Amino acid sequence: MKKLKIIIVGGTGTMGKHLTTAFEKEHDIITAANKGGDIQVDITSTVSIENMYKKIGTFDALVSTAGPTYVGPWNTLTDKEFRQGVEGKMMGQINLVLIGQHYINPKGSFTLITGALSHDPQLNFTNASAANGAVEGFVRAAAIELGNGIRINAVSPTVIESSPQYFPYFPGDIPVTMKQLEFGFRKSVFGANTGQIIKPY
Repeated sequence: MKKLKIIIVGGTGTMGKHLTTAFEKEHDIITAANKGGDIQVDITSTVSIENMYKKIGTFDALVSTAGPTYVGPWNTLTDKEFRQGVEGKMMGQINLVLIGQHYINPKGSFTLITGALSHDPQLNFTNASAANGAVEGFVRAAAIELGNGIRINAVSPTVIESSPQYFPYFPGDIPVTMKQLEFGFRKSVFGANTGQIIKPY
Protein backbone atom coordinates (compact mmCIF):
# COMPACT_ATOMS: atom_id res chain seq x y z
CA MET A 1 0.00 0.00 0.00
CA LYS A 2 1.22 3.49 -0.89
CA LYS A 3 2.30 5.57 2.10
CA LEU A 4 -0.22 8.37 2.57
CA LYS A 5 0.06 11.79 4.18
CA ILE A 6 -2.94 11.83 6.54
CA ILE A 7 -4.20 14.73 8.65
CA ILE A 8 -6.13 13.72 11.76
CA VAL A 9 -8.14 16.67 13.11
CA GLY A 10 -8.95 16.04 16.74
CA GLY A 11 -5.80 13.96 16.93
CA THR A 12 -5.34 14.51 20.67
CA GLY A 13 -8.78 13.19 21.61
CA THR A 14 -9.83 9.62 22.44
CA MET A 15 -10.66 8.61 18.87
CA GLY A 16 -7.88 10.66 17.32
CA LYS A 17 -5.17 9.13 19.51
CA HIS A 18 -6.32 5.61 18.70
CA LEU A 19 -6.39 6.29 14.95
CA THR A 20 -3.00 7.98 15.07
CA THR A 21 -1.46 4.95 16.77
CA ALA A 22 -3.15 2.58 14.32
CA PHE A 23 -2.28 4.47 11.13
CA GLU A 24 1.20 5.82 11.88
CA LYS A 25 2.71 2.35 11.52
CA GLU A 26 2.26 2.56 7.74
CA HIS A 27 1.54 6.21 6.94
CA ASP A 28 2.73 9.75 7.64
CA ILE A 29 0.35 11.23 10.22
CA ILE A 30 -0.10 14.89 11.11
CA THR A 31 -2.26 15.52 14.17
CA ALA A 32 -4.19 18.77 14.45
CA ALA A 33 -6.13 19.98 17.48
CA ASN A 34 -7.11 23.03 19.49
CA LYS A 35 -4.33 22.20 21.93
CA GLY A 36 -1.37 19.93 21.46
CA GLY A 37 -0.83 17.85 18.36
CA ASP A 38 1.60 18.64 15.55
CA ILE A 39 -0.33 21.73 14.54
CA GLN A 40 -3.04 23.82 16.20
CA VAL A 41 -6.40 24.48 14.54
CA ASP A 42 -9.71 25.95 15.62
CA ILE A 43 -12.27 24.43 13.28
CA THR A 44 -14.80 27.15 14.10
CA SER A 45 -12.49 29.61 12.32
CA THR A 46 -12.03 29.52 8.54
CA VAL A 47 -8.85 31.55 8.94
CA SER A 48 -7.43 28.93 11.32
CA ILE A 49 -8.38 26.10 8.95
CA GLU A 50 -6.78 27.88 5.98
CA ASN A 51 -3.60 28.48 7.98
CA MET A 52 -3.47 24.79 8.92
CA TYR A 53 -3.60 23.73 5.28
CA LYS A 54 -1.02 26.34 4.25
CA LYS A 55 1.40 25.00 6.87
CA ILE A 56 0.81 21.36 5.96
CA GLY A 57 0.67 21.74 2.19
CA THR A 58 -0.75 19.03 -0.05
CA PHE A 59 -2.04 15.83 1.59
CA ASP A 60 -3.73 12.55 0.71
CA ALA A 61 -6.42 12.15 3.36
CA LEU A 62 -8.09 14.11 6.11
CA VAL A 63 -9.83 12.42 9.04
CA SER A 64 -11.96 14.48 11.41
CA THR A 65 -12.83 13.21 14.87
CA ALA A 66 -13.63 16.75 16.06
CA GLY A 67 -16.78 18.76 16.42
CA PRO A 68 -18.15 20.33 19.61
CA THR A 69 -21.90 20.31 20.25
CA TYR A 70 -24.15 21.38 23.12
CA VAL A 71 -25.55 18.76 25.50
CA GLY A 72 -28.55 19.87 27.53
CA PRO A 73 -32.33 19.79 27.92
CA TRP A 74 -34.59 20.92 25.11
CA ASN A 75 -36.74 23.30 27.16
CA THR A 76 -33.82 25.63 27.97
CA LEU A 77 -32.01 25.37 24.63
CA THR A 78 -31.05 28.80 23.29
CA ASP A 79 -29.82 30.10 19.96
CA LYS A 80 -26.35 30.64 21.41
CA GLU A 81 -26.15 27.07 22.73
CA PHE A 82 -27.48 25.61 19.49
CA ARG A 83 -24.81 27.44 17.52
CA GLN A 84 -22.14 25.39 19.33
CA GLY A 85 -23.03 22.44 17.12
CA VAL A 86 -23.72 24.58 14.04
CA GLU A 87 -20.35 26.33 14.18
CA GLY A 88 -18.44 23.34 15.60
CA LYS A 89 -19.49 19.93 14.38
CA MET A 90 -21.45 21.15 11.36
CA MET A 91 -19.67 24.13 9.75
CA GLY A 92 -16.33 23.24 11.32
CA GLN A 93 -16.24 19.93 9.46
CA ILE A 94 -17.86 21.29 6.31
CA ASN A 95 -15.20 24.00 6.14
CA LEU A 96 -12.46 21.40 6.52
CA VAL A 97 -13.70 20.06 3.18
CA LEU A 98 -14.62 23.33 1.43
CA ILE A 99 -11.15 24.73 2.12
CA GLY A 100 -9.30 21.41 2.01
CA GLN A 101 -10.46 20.59 -1.51
CA HIS A 102 -7.92 23.13 -2.77
CA TYR A 103 -5.02 21.36 -1.03
CA ILE A 104 -5.87 17.65 -1.28
CA ASN A 105 -4.10 15.46 -3.82
CA PRO A 106 -6.05 13.77 -6.64
CA LYS A 107 -7.75 10.55 -5.48
CA GLY A 108 -7.53 11.73 -1.88
CA SER A 109 -10.27 11.38 0.73
CA PHE A 110 -12.11 13.22 3.46
CA THR A 111 -13.62 11.34 6.40
CA LEU A 112 -15.90 13.23 8.79
CA ILE A 113 -17.46 12.15 12.09
CA THR A 114 -21.18 12.11 12.80
CA GLY A 115 -23.04 9.69 15.05
CA ALA A 116 -26.11 7.52 15.55
CA LEU A 117 -27.97 10.50 17.03
CA SER A 118 -28.77 11.57 13.46
CA HIS A 119 -31.25 8.68 13.15
CA ASP A 120 -31.60 7.52 16.77
CA PRO A 121 -32.09 10.67 18.91
CA GLN A 122 -31.67 10.66 22.67
CA LEU A 123 -32.68 13.09 25.40
CA ASN A 124 -30.45 16.18 25.74
CA PHE A 125 -28.82 15.72 22.33
CA THR A 126 -31.03 17.77 19.98
CA ASN A 127 -28.06 19.92 18.99
CA ALA A 128 -25.86 16.94 18.13
CA SER A 129 -28.70 15.21 16.24
CA ALA A 130 -29.21 18.26 14.04
CA ALA A 131 -25.49 18.78 13.41
CA ASN A 132 -24.96 15.10 12.56
CA GLY A 133 -27.86 15.11 10.12
CA ALA A 134 -26.54 18.22 8.37
CA VAL A 135 -23.04 16.78 8.02
CA GLU A 136 -24.40 13.54 6.59
CA GLY A 137 -26.46 15.45 4.03
CA PHE A 138 -23.36 17.42 3.07
CA VAL A 139 -21.31 14.23 2.63
CA ARG A 140 -23.86 12.70 0.26
CA ALA A 141 -24.09 15.88 -1.82
CA ALA A 142 -20.37 16.68 -1.88
CA ALA A 143 -19.58 13.16 -3.09
CA ILE A 144 -21.24 13.82 -6.46
CA GLU A 145 -19.40 17.11 -7.01
CA LEU A 146 -15.84 16.60 -5.77
CA GLY A 147 -13.55 16.11 -8.77
CA ASN A 148 -10.18 14.45 -9.40
CA GLY A 149 -11.29 11.16 -7.90
CA ILE A 150 -11.57 12.70 -4.42
CA ARG A 151 -13.82 10.74 -2.05
CA ILE A 152 -15.79 11.76 1.03
CA ASN A 153 -17.53 9.69 3.71
CA ALA A 154 -18.69 9.99 7.29
CA VAL A 155 -18.25 7.50 10.12
CA SER A 156 -21.32 7.33 12.35
CA PRO A 157 -20.80 5.39 15.59
CA THR A 158 -23.09 5.04 18.56
CA VAL A 159 -21.65 5.62 22.05
CA ILE A 160 -17.93 4.75 22.30
CA GLU A 161 -16.67 2.19 24.81
CA SER A 162 -13.93 4.58 25.92
CA SER A 163 -16.49 7.23 26.94
CA PRO A 164 -18.41 5.57 29.80
CA GLN A 165 -19.58 8.98 31.05
CA TYR A 166 -22.05 8.95 28.14
CA PHE A 167 -23.45 5.43 28.73
CA PRO A 168 -26.42 6.70 30.84
CA TYR A 169 -27.55 8.85 27.90
CA PHE A 170 -27.71 5.83 25.56
CA PRO A 171 -29.76 3.18 27.39
CA GLY A 172 -29.76 -0.15 25.62
CA ASP A 173 -27.10 0.78 23.07
CA ILE A 174 -24.13 -1.57 22.81
CA PRO A 175 -20.98 0.58 22.93
CA VAL A 176 -18.75 0.59 19.85
CA THR A 177 -15.26 -0.75 20.52
CA MET A 178 -12.23 1.26 19.48
CA LYS A 179 -11.31 -1.51 17.04
CA GLN A 180 -14.75 -1.34 15.40
CA LEU A 181 -14.38 2.41 15.15
CA GLU A 182 -10.92 2.02 13.63
CA PHE A 183 -12.23 -0.35 10.97
CA GLY A 184 -14.95 2.16 10.08
CA PHE A 185 -12.34 4.82 9.45
CA ARG A 186 -10.12 2.35 7.58
CA LYS A 187 -13.00 1.57 5.22
CA SER A 188 -13.36 5.25 4.41
CA VAL A 189 -9.69 6.19 4.13
CA PHE A 190 -8.35 3.11 2.38
CA GLY A 191 -11.43 1.78 0.59
CA ALA A 192 -13.22 2.89 -2.57
CA ASN A 193 -16.53 4.13 -1.15
CA THR A 194 -17.73 7.70 -1.42
CA GLY A 195 -20.85 9.48 -0.21
CA GLN A 196 -21.34 6.77 2.41
CA ILE A 197 -22.38 6.98 6.06
CA ILE A 198 -20.36 4.17 7.60
CA LYS A 199 -21.81 2.62 10.76
CA PRO A 200 -19.06 0.68 12.56
CA TYR A 201 -21.39 -1.58 14.54
